[in-house]
Formats: sequence, structure tokens, C-alpha cells
Amino acid sequence: MKSSTFAIRRRTLLKSGLAVTALGAPPVIRARGETPVRIGMVDPLTGILSALAASEVEGAKYAVTKINKNNGILGRQVDLLVEDSANDVGTGVQKTHKLIERDKVDVIFGDVNSGIAYAMSQVTNEAKVFQIVPGGHTDPITGKDCKWNVFRICNTTSMDANAVTGELVKRFGKKFFFITPDYAYGHTLQESFIKNLKKLGGEFQAEMLPINTSDFSASLIKAKAYKPNVLLNNMGGLAQINCMKQFTQFGMQNEMHLGGALFELETIKAVPKAAQAGTWAMEWWWDQPNVPEAVAFVKDFRAATGKTPSARHWFGMVAVESVRLAAEKAKSLDGPKLAHAMEGMELPPDIAAQPGKVFYRAGDHELMPNVFVGDVHPPTTSPDNVFTVTNVVPGEKAAGPVSETGCKIVYPS
Repeated sequence: MKSSTFAIRRRTLLKSGLAVTALGAPPVIRARGETPVRIGMVDPLTGILSALAASEVEGAKYAVTKINKNNGILGRQVDLLVEDSANDVGTGVQKTHKLIERDKVDVIFGDVNSGIAYAMSQVTNEAKVFQIVPGGHTDPITGKDCKWNVFRICNTTSMDANAVTGELVKRFGKKFFFITPDYAYGHTLQESFIKNLKKLGGEFQAEMLPINTSDFSASLIKAKAYKPNVLLNNMGGLAQINCMKQFTQFGMQNEMHLGGALFELETIKAVPKAAQAGTWAMEWWWDQPNVPEAVAFVKDFRAATGKTPSARHWFGMVAVESVRLAAEKAKSLDGPKLAHAMEGMELPPDIAAQPGKVFYRAGDHELMPNVFVGDVHPPTTSPDNVFTVTNVVPGEKAAGPVSETGCKIVYPS
């Protein structure tokens, strides 16, 4: 789908509140009296995280299209209602209330922004509405503040930090400088990195900045003076892009290694080639030639959208497919029944699109996928060949035991 077309549809959607039923398909004609399955999705379609949010929505729309062509969910067609949180907690909460109270959705997805996802969970829990967090990472969502109705697809910040810290130390040294966003995601991510680094005898300095920072010169000057082995750019979206651009303008790529938890496909493609570097974690990666299900998914997604799927596309697709699988298992869209059905549920190979067992852990409702650790580089054989996997870390190994998360699931009586 062309970006201009998506922008027009998004504006139309935001003005009208209409459901998105398919990727460019006409409205589904339903039998008289048939009630659609309604999935609400709240994501920051405007703001610094909009590129990541747009991919999550596109992945969800792709899955809705496929499911509606195959008898829907429980024999009912699916409507996807998308709302823009504008990267604002208050707006995200307001849109969540709207979807539940006015639009009467069965399920809610969201948000890319961890702080918004966490606030949404308070609303959905009170309303007993099933929620999936496709791409908000802060640990408490499936940790100390976990809830019976909330499941998450993306990793916790601890999982990503646990997977990549040792690799960075082994290859480049123990002296880190952090540039981190000052909100829920950044706080737990930096804490996780520091915990791992201290275990390995490392040292660090850190700068915590507003999520929408655009000028990183002062922080980069401090980093140059500190002379770290690795600069960890923990910012996200447009802020991470701006930081990377200024990093290369200062010529710092010749002085220290880059690395961190996430440097996503959407972001890598938006920075100069000199900044397409470093060692990072990918939460799903498209180039898995030895996994036939991943190859098939990439081929089909490209045919449907003209794009190579990113981890964010995969998050959106998995969210919708997980609802279908849980509903089929529970034979219901009732919140508690869906939640019980999801506990321990393994994704089939065509949905997991990666090696090994990928499942929702019963104890904390966190998905256990692989973490793909590797090196970012300028494009090789195609514009999307910008990452080479060096190590695949099983999700359970990166996550550690449930007992250490602080999660205690309590269902309503």
C-alpha cells in the first residue's frame, strides 16, 4: 500500500470512526442480523512513533483480510477499528473508553508507547475486556502489574537487554554510554541493561531525555568525552533517527561501537548508511531462509502489501491471529474465557514464522519468541537486507523464570 493512500485512509478513518475491514477491500456484505467480531486498536498514528504504529496496523489489517476470506472468527467477519493515541496517554485512555463503551469492541490492541499501553490496561481490566499489547515493552505490563486480561507479543525490556548485553561486552568492552527516553519503556530498559552490565563488571554513564527530543548534541558531546566502548541509543522512532544522524555528523562512528535493544527495520532504512551499524536485538526478522513458514509469510505479505514485513508487521498479524486461535479454542469471545484459552497457547508454525516453540507463558501472559541478535549494516542484496543474525536466543532463556517477574495473575471471581 502506498504511503499516501494509507495517509488518506487514516484521515478518513479518524474523522468517521468507521471500521477498517481489509487492505483496500470493499466493505464486507454480511448476512442479515450477523454481528461482526469487533477488534479495537489504539496506536500513535501521529507523532514520533507513527512509522512503527503504521506497521503494526498494517500487519493487523493483513491478518484481518486473510481471516475474513476464510470464514472469519467463529464464523463471523472481523472489523478492525483503529484509533490514534497521538503518543499521548490521556488521548490513548480516551480512545480506549470510546472503543469499549461506544463501539462495543470484543478485544482491544495497543499501544506502541509502553506508558499508554499500561494506562489502557487499567481501563480494559476494569471493563473485563481482553487486551493484547502488540508492541509496548515496559516490564510491569507482564510483571508486577500484570492482569488476567492482558497478554503481550513483543518482548519485555529485560528480555532484549538480557539477550544482547553479553554479546556487546564480549565483542566490544564493558564501558557503556546510554541515551535513553524518559518514559516507561526507557526506564525499565536502562535498568535491565545496567543490571546485566554490572554483573559483567562494567561501568556506564547515562543521559535520560524526553521521548520527543530532536537535538542530541549535548548528550553526544558528553559521550565523546566519556569515551565508551559502546553507545546504546535506546530512543525510538523519529528520536532514534535524529540521534543516529547527529551521531554520524559528529563522526562518532569512528570512535565507538553502536548498539542497544532495538534498531527496527523502519528506523534502519531511514538513517544514513554510516549509521546503519551496531549490534542489536530484533524481535522478529524476515530473512530466515531455513524456516519455510517464514519464507511463505514474507512472500505472501509482499504480494499483499508490496512491503517486506518488519517485526512490527509481525506483531500486528500475530495479535489478530492469536484472537482467532483463542476464540476457536474457547468457542467464545468472552474475556475470561479468551484469557484462559491463551494461557500456554502455542502459535502454529505458519503464525510463529520462526524456529522452535513460540507460546504465551501462562504465568505472566508474555509471548516467548526467539530474540534475533545480530549486526546492522548498509543494504546488501536488497534494500531490506540490513541485518545479519549472529545468535538466536530462545525467549524463555532471555525472559528468565516467571517467579522473577513479580507477576501474579488473579482472575475475577
